[in-house]
Amino acid sequence: MKYFSTNRTGRTFILSLNQGEYVLETINDLIQKENIVNGVVVSGIGTLDKCTLHMVTTTGYPPVEYFDKRDDVPLELVSVQGVIADRTPHLHCTVSDSEKAYAGHLETGCRVLYLCEVVIQELLDLNIRRTPNEKNIRVL
Repeated sequence: MKYFSTNRTGRTFILSLNQGEYVLETINDLIQKENIVNGVVVSGIGTLDKCTLHMVTTTGYPPVEYFDKRDDVPLELVSVQGVIADRTPHLHCTVSDSEKAYAGHLETGCRVLYLCEVVIQELLDLNIRRTPNEKNIRVL
């Protein structure tokens, strides 16, 4: 196990996304615009009408990956959370329709239906970045 620690937090950002905006793309824009090097996405809620989630479907290596794509479907964005390391977000989310919930890695192309709110906390004095391990999985 590795761990990283800081007792210094920086700015807190609350993103308010409107209909037609894209969740991950907007988060990436903010990271670049505000030069957020390291941080955490602590909350994300809203509604979507397009969504792509990426998940693994096997326990072996290399992993078999699946991209669950939904288009023109009303979805509740129940949560978004993750780590921003060296200006790169690694985010997971949970969405639900009227019957069940779906979870996975947040991909580009997730479009806001009515609204979306995301909270990002900047972390200072950390030097974290993802590098490939022996199995070529990018880890902190």
